[in-house]
Amino acid sequence: MAKLEGMVIDGKQVPASSGKTFEVRNPANWDEVVGEAPQGGREDVRRAAESAHRALEVTWWGRLHESRRRGRVLQKYVELVEAQKADLGRLLTREQGKIYAESVGELDSLINTFEYYAGYGGKIAGEVKYVRDGDSVIKVETRKQPIGICGAILPFNFPVSLYAWKIAPALMAGNAVIIKPAGSTPLIDIRLTALLQEAGVPAGIASVVTGPASQVGEEMIAHPLIRKIAFTGSTEVGKLVYAGATQRLKHVTLELGGSDPTVVCDDANLELAAETIVRSGRFRNCGQSCTSVKRLYVFGNVYDRFMDLLINQTRRLNVGNGLDPATDMGPLHTAKGREDVERFVEDARKAGATVAAGGRRPTGQAYERGFFYEPTVLTDVPEEAAIWHEECFGPVLPVKKVSNLEEAVAEANKTPFGLGACLWTESEERIESFVAGIESGMVWVNYKPLSVPETPFGGVKDSGIGRELGAEGLAEFLETKSIRTYVGKA
Repeated sequence: MAKLEGMVIDGKQVPASSGKTFEVRNPANWDEVVGEAPQGGREDVRRAAESAHRALEVTWWGRLHESRRRGRVLQKYVELVEAQKADLGRLLTREQGKIYAESVGELDSLINTFEYYAGYGGKIAGEVKYVRDGDSVIKVETRKQPIGICGAILPFNFPVSLYAWKIAPALMAGNAVIIKPAGSTPLIDIRLTALLQEAGVPAGIASVVTGPASQVGEEMIAHPLIRKIAFTGSTEVGKLVYAGATQRLKHVTLELGGSDPTVVCDDANLELAAETIVRSGRFRNCGQSCTSVKRLYVFGNVYDRFMDLLINQTRRLNVGNGLDPATDMGPLHTAKGREDVERFVEDARKAGATVAAGGRRPTGQAYERGFFYEPTVLTDVPEEAAIWHEECFGPVLPVKKVSNLEEAVAEANKTPFGLGACLWTESEERIESFVAGIESGMVWVNYKPLSVPETPFGGVKDSGIGRELGAEGLAEFLETKSIRTYVGKA
């Protein structure tokens, strides 16, 4: 019988008010029930919010002078996660579908992020200035203080690293957090939150409420005690979150969709570019990543050589269960996700595209009960194909030949998205031209689309509002209060 996990409210694992539960299944083998979680609703969000409100009033957590103490708790949390990393990695693979090495990498990302924000202990500071108003001298002080209760709405694709991006800075800033995991990946986030209690986070400061967005998510957006919403998901849903949050003028951070372009110039290291794009760019997490190589533009005079390298690398990927060490790419997370990918490929085919690699479900007994799809490369893709204009959240890469960098940037900027972009070149002039011209919040040069806690993450246009990670990510969870004190006459 699958283990039933409880929501975390007021420091304890508890059932839903309704008493209902739901199953969590393995995307690589839909017959396997990984666990069960409570089917929470609006009443459970209210319970969590009231608990958080009490905790901020009666515990030490939100006090401005306790940031070093909060930092020590976050560092203890890092140690606890590190000690359980192997078990947590296996749970993440079974629940989400990604390969085990990627699951461990995601836990390392969480560890690095919590460790980074733990280092802000004693460093959350305002300013003091002295200014003149006529013949009066005024001391002008600014203080950074917590927002209060923050809601974090998480996606299925990176339920660990994106947990850290939201929870670590929110806690370091002295806030309480209420976490809504994706409905299909709640188990890992419950475990991670239980470890926060063990590390010393006071009861009520960090809660998890599992359940449908129509109940849990909407109540988090509407509840008057919750003053901020940090959301990662599709642009369509993000706009609904934004509209709902404006009703109470809540703070929002929205990390939304992307259709990130990559440009390969004729002076690039073609072998390294091809390997990186395949292994770490497009097909990581079965293509289910916001920042990923989703559109590829290659200079015409190296196109044929580069495509041979790219296609050979793609065909060498082993598809299978993520717990098998020989697997390079696991399944898509849901049946619908695979159907969406198939629609993109069929639409491109009908428009005249060539399937240069993949383009179908793998066959055989090992694949019958999972949501597997071959890593796919499309060439000769007409402009009208949907994959150029919409986000394909799966292992499909369209490639287009371009004559120069100016054409590549113009093509790359055609979508409403602006999350990240990659460039492969040895030319400083091309790098500067690309950085200046590309409409994106982030740029990677001669490297994989990697996020690190030291630098901000976020996009422009339809890819989001605000920033996560870095000093900017901490600032998103702080209010600024200014105080003016009369000192005397000048």
